[in-house]
Amino acid sequence: MPLVSFGPPPLCLSVLPWLSRLLPSLPPPVRDVDVPPLFRQRFVLSGYRPPGLPLRCYVLSLLQIHNQTLNVWSHLLAAGILGFRLQGPEGQGFSLDAASLPLVLYVFSAVMYLSCSAAAHLFQSHSEQLHDWFFFLDSVAVGVFQHGSALALSVYSADAAWTQSMLGKVFLPGSTLLAWSCCSACCYAKLHFHWLNPLNRKFLLQLVPTGTGFLLVIGPLVQRLTAQSWSPAGTMHLLQVALFLLSFFFFSCPVPERFAPGRYDIIGHAHQLSHILSALGTLIQQEALFHDFLWRRPALIRRFREQRLLVASCLFVVFVISLWQLCVKSLSRSVSVTVFGWSR
Repeated sequence: MPLVSFGPPPLCLSVLPWLSRLLPSLPPPVRDVDVPPLFRQRFVLSGYRPPGLPLRCYVLSLLQIHNQTLNVWSHLLAAGILGFRLQGPEGQGFSLDAASLPLVLYVFSAVMYLSCSAAAHLFQSHSEQLHDWFFFLDSVAVGVFQHGSALALSVYSADAAWTQSMLGKVFLPGSTLLAWSCCSACCYAKLHFHWLNPLNRKFLLQLVPTGTGFLLVIGPLVQRLTAQSWSPAGTMHLLQVALFLLSFFFFSCPVPERFAPGRYDIIGHAHQLSHILSALGTLIQQEALFHDFLWRRPALIRRFREQRLLVASCLFVVFVISLWQLCVKSLSRSVSVTVFGWSR
């Protein structure tokens, strides 16, 4: 009787060692005392990934449970949904022309900020230098999203009376200047104000620029929501404003972990809630802009003129390039500071 072997074929024997090298076993998460202070979150005591691992380990940590898992996946999934929805609002054909170009740029800015945020939280524990680099990139992406939202809301969601007002005329230049200034302030403070305690640093680097930019961006919606009767798009705009406000609250206040340190380390701490709410707010904002775009598309060219829409879109690209150059300069400065030991 012939013998039957259940062993793996030779090909599997040659592939398995390669897979074991490609997919190393991940070390378990550690406590806050085992990582540098830069990587810690207040009142979150465990669930940190060890620093200094190979980059592929942090990529594989997408499938690991730690205190950044929800932060990464919430924005990663939202970025994928936003890109998929661009195929066509409400199932209608979507063509790239002057009228739809601000909407395309908005989706690009939203996907950029969500993707950069997910990448920053995925790789932030590798090293202090990489942490700084992704912070600069995340700051640039937030500035791009701020200006992309301002452009789309001013074109699709603002009333004609607001557009013709003095505030409407200076809105986009003011949004550009504020977004660039906020991003510059964030990068400068990160490099030069490292000596501040974490609370003051967060207030200076993120809360003030983000809050100021948000108040400016919702400018086109204020008159519309207060002067008109409710509509599906108006309801969605109100909901996305509420979600962004809640996200800002949890971003600035460590609740609920302040009242039970260590209990919400993996699920439920404030930064996770802020990420989930901001992702939902961005998804709802996109749906509201789709509604406004379909409603006002026939009159957009007549109202703004094709040349004006193209110029605004080109200036948006110039703005993105200038922020990217700012990020590169900040990174170079960060490398010099690290090498010469001026900030660490």
